[in-house]
Amino acid sequence: MKTNSIFKNVNKDFPASIVVFLVALPLCLGIALASGAPLLSGIISGIVGGVVVATFSGSAIGVSGPAAGLAVIVFHAIDDLHSFEAFLMSVVLAGVLQIILGLLKAGVIGYYFPASVIKGMLTGIGINIFFQQIPNALGYVGPADELTLAMSNVSTGPMIVCAVSLLLLILWEEPIIKKHKFLSQIPAPLVVVAFGIGYHLYFINNGTLQIMPEQLVQIPVIHNWAEFVATFHFPDFSAITNPEVHTIAFTMAIVASLETLLSVEAADKLDPQHRHTPTNRELIAQGTGNIVSGLIGGLPITQVIVRSSVNVNSGGTSKLSAIFHGVLLFVCVLAIPEILDFIPLACLAAILLQVGYKLAKPANFKMMFNKGLTSFIPFIVTVVGVVFTDLLEGIALGLLVSIVEIVYNSIKSPVEVEFKPEQHSVPIVIELSHQVSFLNKAKIKKILDQVPNNREVIIDSSKSQSLHTDVQEMIDQFINEEAVKRNINARQIDNSSQKIKLA
Repeated sequence: MKTNSIFKNVNKDFPASIVVFLVALPLCLGIALASGAPLLSGIISGIVGGVVVATFSGSAIGVSGPAAGLAVIVFHAIDDLHSFEAFLMSVVLAGVLQIILGLLKAGVIGYYFPASVIKGMLTGIGINIFFQQIPNALGYVGPADELTLAMSNVSTGPMIVCAVSLLLLILWEEPIIKKHKFLSQIPAPLVVVAFGIGYHLYFINNGTLQIMPEQLVQIPVIHNWAEFVATFHFPDFSAITNPEVHTIAFTMAIVASLETLLSVEAADKLDPQHRHTPTNRELIAQGTGNIVSGLIGGLPITQVIVRSSVNVNSGGTSKLSAIFHGVLLFVCVLAIPEILDFIPLACLAAILLQVGYKLAKPANFKMMFNKGLTSFIPFIVTVVGVVFTDLLEGIALGLLVSIVEIVYNSIKSPVEVEFKPEQHSVPIVIELSHQVSFLNKAKIKKILDQVPNNREVIIDSSKSQSLHTDVQEMIDQFINEEAVKRNINARQIDNSSQKIKLA
């Protein structure tokens, strides 16, 4: 996008940035809480994601910041390293690795991971986030390493705040709110935070219903620039020789890159102008952001589909909206830290409980089961691996199951994709081989992207004995969406009944 076009729609981008900021603020705090990191680190990564990443990114409507998908990794990394500063060194190294991946043009890496494993990863993350927030939801005041659900260890105030906050979050998704002209414009997390602040101030002197100081957000109150700089944590560069730091950096680089690439794909589908984000440039932008975030005490960053979708729905048209939202986060920390410290942790817990549920909702299990065992088994193995081991091992287990399936099928029948370009008046025939797996996604995607506009295309899968659900979904998307936009007459010859799917 040309620089002079960024400011063309500032009248739309600035109002959209305010809405994105209102959604991002509680999420930044909540993800820092779920990560076991200083709460200010979540705000710092939100600022960097808005200002730095958006500046270098080629995404028009994508918004970056701390991601819930990395919270579990960060939590265990800080715990394993026994040092937040050593962890920051991992964030910096992860950024370096992402830049290298971008320079190596690894932006297609997302196509080499089956959707079943990715969905299993997100579901496992959701389960972990959900259970991590139970202590804050209950106002737990017992030993940090032992959750005792006795009445003496939980607090009434936080439980009420969390329960009402969850009801508000659910209510805000109902038609009665969505159809309301005024209420539908107010982000649900902002409503929850406002309720929590009001509850705390109203019951501040009530011994039974009050929110205790340790059950509130605790961000340092900043009066000037010097105090702001003093709140930063800086990486422990001596930790660069620690092999565990390297392992954590590698894990974060891979997971953050995957989550970014998946978010980019989803965000591009939401863009009313149908623009496409250069994925290699996005990896470089994310890597730059993670280096900066790690150097000044922030959490790892990815592009986040929640904020990106809010940006689109609020009328954002260019990266200026994401940049403005980062500036607003910066101003907020300097101007109103006292107000932020009135937010009960139970409010943030409610927001994260909803995030965890949406990532791991029962419908996901049913959907994957309906896709067949070739999708469900890698999915469930990944979920179990992520929940009971760690994220990297869970993904590895899911991939291993998928690869075993592919190798077995490949031995019986090799995988081939044949592209037959003909004369302009003759249809282009894309013939799929007997066995088509998720490993063929990148190649098939490249072929479909190279089909000239205003042509006729036949996707012949009549010989395919096994067509992976990921590939079929990509073909369906091409026929129903991309082909229509590009005036391509596309149809598919089905593998079983010879039925033709028309655009």
